[in-house]
This record gives sequence, C-alpha cells and structure tokens, in this order.
Amino acid sequence: MDFPEDLRYTREHEWARRKGNHVVVGITDFAQDQLGDVVYVELPDVGDPVKKGESFGVVESTKAVSELFAPLTGKVVEVNDPLADAPETVNDDPYEEGWMIVIEPSDPKELEALMDAKTYRAFVEEQE
Repeated sequence: MDFPEDLRYTREHEWARRKGNHVVVGITDFAQDQLGDVVYVELPDVGDPVKKGESFGVVESTKAVSELFAPLTGKVVEVNDPLADAPETVNDDPYEEGWMIVIEPSDPKELEALMDAKTYRAFVEEQE
C-alpha cells in the first residue's frame, strides 16, 4: 500500500496534491484496492462547483459503486477526461495518471486541515 508523503488525505479515501494555486484530487491506493477493478468513472464538468465533503462523482467497479467526495470547496478547472475510456488507470496508477479532477480552492487553508500521510496510514490500518 502506497502513502505518498506529499499528499493530503480524507476519511473517504481521496487524496489532494497542491499544484500551484490549484489542487489535484484522486482516490487513494487503499480505495482502489478495496474497490477492485474500476470499470467506470463519472466526473463533473469543468466550471462545476464542488463543496468540501459533498459528492462530486462516482467510481464503479466490478464489486461496488462508490461516490467521490470533494476534499475542499472550490471550482473544477480540469477533468481527467481519458478516464472515461480507460477507467482502469485508477487501479494502475491512482496517484499520477489516475487523478480525477483539479480544483481551484475557495479557501486554500482547507487543504492543511486534511490528514498527512502518517495520520492517513494509521487511519487505514484501523480500517483493515
């Protein structure tokens, strides 16, 4: 299980990475492992608002359908469109090619309130 140190994490197993004034969001290695083979990803449109803790999309796997929850409030400025044709990328590379959306945050301080890698690792170990 991989827990990159440069990311922040949510209790719903999304990760967030600061990229300039924006934040890249995806699901964690733990989440994709629990889901199994991802077969479909539904993401918002560029320009859509997202609100911290609220659903912004869906990931469907051979095992389950799972909502995606925004780690912070803001506006979607980019969407990983290739996931529509290659949803398995989420399983293959959840932290790089398998990213989901890029958010322009309303309050960048929300990012700091998320779990760091050490805290998230302990949280996942409690879940198992």
